[in-house]
Amino acid sequence: MIIKEVADARSAHEFLDVARRIYESDKTWVCPLDKDLIAVFDPNLNVFHSHGSITRWVLRSDDGKLIGRIAAFINEDKAYQAAQPTGGVGFFECINDQNAAGLLFDTAQAWLAARGMRAMDGPINFGENDSFWGLLIEGFTTPSYGMNYNHYYYQKLFEDYGFKILYEQITNHLDVNKPFPERFTKIATWVSNKPGYTFKNLEAFKLEKFAADFVEIYNDAWKDFENFVPLNVKKALEAFNKMKAVMDEKLIWFAYVNNEPASVIVMLPDANQMIRNFNGKLGIIQKLQFVYRRWIGVTRMRAVVMGTKQAFQKHGLESVLFIKLKEYVIPLNQYKELELSWVGDFNDKMLAIHEAAGATFGKRHATMRKVFETQ
Repeated sequence: MIIKEVADARSAHEFLDVARRIYESDKTWVCPLDKDLIAVFDPNLNVFHSHGSITRWVLRSDDGKLIGRIAAFINEDKAYQAAQPTGGVGFFECINDQNAAGLLFDTAQAWLAARGMRAMDGPINFGENDSFWGLLIEGFTTPSYGMNYNHYYYQKLFEDYGFKILYEQITNHLDVNKPFPERFTKIATWVSNKPGYTFKNLEAFKLEKFAADFVEIYNDAWKDFENFVPLNVKKALEAFNKMKAVMDEKLIWFAYVNNEPASVIVMLPDANQMIRNFNGKLGIIQKLQFVYRRWIGVTRMRAVVMGTKQAFQKHGLESVLFIKLKEYVIPLNQYKELELSWVGDFNDKMLAIHEAAGATFGKRHATMRKVFETQ
């Protein structure tokens, strides 16, 4: 086997093609857009390059066939928060061969160790955790946009190398046309009528204002979680701008208490239903198809993020946000399913909200860690 670091346009293209080879007979997989993966490795398009470094490799068999790939990276904002300096690996794809996987993992580990790391988490993203994050270990159904999909045997490749599950990410599903439980609706009605409580959907022409509100809520809601890194408005704006191609303003809602940003839910139409047969490409024909499919609409939404400031987490605000969304969605007679993804297994409060809303289990991803053996 021959492993090669990506260092030119040809090898960068091969890195993209590996996945197409691995999943060429898998009808469930939806190829991510090439441009989305390219952006991860471009310092001009990914702000994480300002506080980190990344590289990648492709693996060929002895007869020259593409059989694997991996990226390794260090996020300086998070690398030193664990018990040992910890880097990351991601964008892993491999045939069902432990030796091939081992060579990929060994190469990534050596690169990280040479830069002072003593462990690696994977598969994760060199970016925010709303995309390309986690190993699918249960629920091998059609993925939504940004959610990792992989063959079932990947878990064994990781575990046999020494990776252990750090935490799991749960994805639940809601049938849009199914009524909410009576208690859930009663709470939402009561909360929505309380003095000083207001609810607004995002308005694109006020994007900076809503991005700032989002950051305020996000940083308060997640501040006590392990390895939390505060979000800034620049990164939030970048994320919202990336969403514009598929964004529906009335699927993104904020709750305010006496004009203070208190809770938020961000949902997007599932772009994978728009790009399903594009095979990663976005030429003029695909762009026309995308615009048409966006216009006629898709049947699935994905909840990208939900959060509530700690001071308001028992106020029932999330119930109202769900009701506001449903009041908009039901008359459209378009959406059938809402995917609530992904919630860490450590986030009991959010999982309880899913349960209260009547959600059912959909998928399980795992974030894994390999601690390097000491020499």
